[in-house]
Amino acid sequence: MAYEEFRTGERACSAVLEGRARLTLTGVSDVESFDEREIAADTAEGELVVTGEGLHVERLSLESGELIVNGRIDGVEYLGERRQKGSLWSRLF
Repeated sequence: MAYEEFRTGERACSAVLEGRARLTLTGVSDVESFDEREIAADTAEGELVVTGEGLHVERLSLESGELIVNGRIDGVEYLGERRQKGSLWSRLF
């Protein structure tokens, strides 16, 4: 089991990987996209992408900020700061 935890503001972010089959994330504020190969989520630490095969969202609670993913997990990567919400035009002007 791998465990990483850090605190930003009021909401704690953590990732617990059990083998390569189950990933529990906290501090999730939104899920941008998901399919069987990739799940992209916004967290307090920025955008997080989970890659693998046969990925399935077992549980998503935006109220508690929890996301549980099952499947063969090949990678978990932070892409950087959280993206701005809104359309391209609203971000430009």
